[in-house]
Amino acid sequence: MTTQASAAIDFAKGNGVVPVVAVDHASRRVLMFAYMNREAFEETVATGRACYFSRSRERLWRKGEESGNFQVVREIRIDCDEDTIVLMVEQMGDGAACHTGHESCFYRRLENGEWREVEPRKVDPAKYGPAYGHQSKTPR
Repeated sequence: MTTQASAAIDFAKGNGVVPVVAVDHASRRVLMFAYMNREAFEETVATGRACYFSRSRERLWRKGEESGNFQVVREIRIDCDEDTIVLMVEQMGDGAACHTGHESCFYRRLENGEWREVEPRKVDPAKYGPAYGHQSKTPR
């Protein structure tokens, strides 16, 4: 079912998906970047929990379905071109939005031409099982 809100979004421009930035509603910190298709958007609106579209798995990705680190949506915004979404969320569970166990997926900073990890993990990703075992190659 296409809602009036989802009908306004230009999914065609991105071959059926739009970029989504998840931002902590209290701190305004960027937590992660993902994609949504129409179905993910409509589920997000209907449930109040962030649902994305995994391009690699080609299926809906209900944030927190495996880890418990789900996102309660407090506000949804759309850009002027109607092809990018911002979700203002409350990060639940262990507080890790990133599968590496960090609060944000943007935990590395460019220093002297190298990416350096500049924020500690909130939780060991091994707690969630092998799917969360991805380790970055970035020096700490």
